[in-house]
Amino acid sequence: MTDELWRQTAGTLAHRIAAREVTAREVTEAHLARIDAVNPAINAIPKVLADSARRAADAADRAVATGAALGPLHGVPFTIKANIDVAGDPTTQGLRALAQAVATLDHPMVERMKQAGAIPIGRTNLPDLGLRLHTDSDLYGLTRNPWKSTHTVGGSSGGDAAALAAGMAPLGLGNDIGGSLRNPAFCCGVASLKPGFGRIPHADSTSPEPPLLSSQLMAVQGPMARCVADLRLAFEVLAGAHPRDPFSWPAPAELPLPTAPIRVALVSDPPGGSTATVIRESVRAAGGALAKSGFVVEEADPPRLEEALETWGRWLAWELGTRRDVFAKIMSADALAFFDDFTGVFGTPRGYSDGMALMQTRHAIASEWSEFFSRYPLIVGPTWCEPQFAHGHDLGPGGAARIVNLMRFVTPMNLLGLPAVCVPVGIAHGMPLGVQVIADRFREDLCLHGAAAIEAALGVLAPIDPRP
Repeated sequence: MTDELWRQTAGTLAHRIAAREVTAREVTEAHLARIDAVNPAINAIPKVLADSARRAADAADRAVATGAALGPLHGVPFTIKANIDVAGDPTTQGLRALAQAVATLDHPMVERMKQAGAIPIGRTNLPDLGLRLHTDSDLYGLTRNPWKSTHTVGGSSGGDAAALAAGMAPLGLGNDIGGSLRNPAFCCGVASLKPGFGRIPHADSTSPEPPLLSSQLMAVQGPMARCVADLRLAFEVLAGAHPRDPFSWPAPAELPLPTAPIRVALVSDPPGGSTATVIRESVRAAGGALAKSGFVVEEADPPRLEEALETWGRWLAWELGTRRDVFAKIMSADALAFFDDFTGVFGTPRGYSDGMALMQTRHAIASEWSEFFSRYPLIVGPTWCEPQFAHGHDLGPGGAARIVNLMRFVTPMNLLGLPAVCVPVGIAHGMPLGVQVIADRFREDLCLHGAAAIEAALGVLAPIDPRP
């Protein structure tokens, strides 16, 4: 029945459409009806692409009827974060100042999703310029968590995560320079893939200048889903070199697995801050699931974790700080206050030599992590070190310091350009829990392999009906 289609995975929907068990129009209408029913309470999708989605669905059904070759996501709806270009639509970045910044070209991810037959169904909310771990934008307002409306969906890809959790789409597209794919996946009980550097291409037609070095080397684009199989499907569609991204790589999506049994370093309490008991227990539950699946799991911390966090933070604060005057003109008061608080936590280099020292430190940390991966091909640890916070917890005295503490195991993967999958592992106190599965560069397949084993043992959490 069409009223059940919004519960199904992207892979299942694509199979059923191709098998003529259901039409793309029926799938699209089911998701549009779900958006109408639950989005007003959540505000995950501020712009619904209903008319264009229906036209695309009808075209998809004609292709099925004529026996045309079908892509792996034929007829499947997906959402797109509002800082990712969709041709003919504004790339707003969550800002009133960019409400009319219309893109002339599709982002390479959007282009590839359409080529695979997928159908854009909505633009999703994010914090101003994606520079906050809490999704509340100047243009669109606050996004509420489907699990508990008083709590954050994380950020910055919070709209996509909330839409997935509430059944508004089976796939979403986001990006990540400081956990922005993984933070909201953890908060909303869904899965996400932060790819390694160069794996999924990036290009846009709306930015007035090329990206800063920190964005070039640490920001990545990636998919979100409710299950690991859909992440794998999306990754296979999205990965690979693209002519608009000079640093994208043509590496194969899968490589031979390491010799079994695969050794896993379990990080239940990352050094440098506090970790809630429920978080430590959730990481150990994931480790137990892997052990029962044949992995060799040992408690071990990767090297120089505290230094990796500090290097990431000082680098980002340094470069973004050069844009502070511009931010002050276009960001909301709350977003700017958090930005200033964040840069104050880390401070900034005093000049060129200090900045270059950060790059040397980055290289030294990467070298030690490379050796660590030779002993432990997988690392499993927390996404956040504390549970989801209530709206506004990141503001005020000490707010940014609290946020840096809870996300301290997220940022090393950005600094080093490493892939990571966030996968749910259970529920505590009515809120979802999730862990990261991390591997060396070009081993997204290994992250997905480990995450699938955890998911098989501990289950999928979403979709859910929104709760008060």
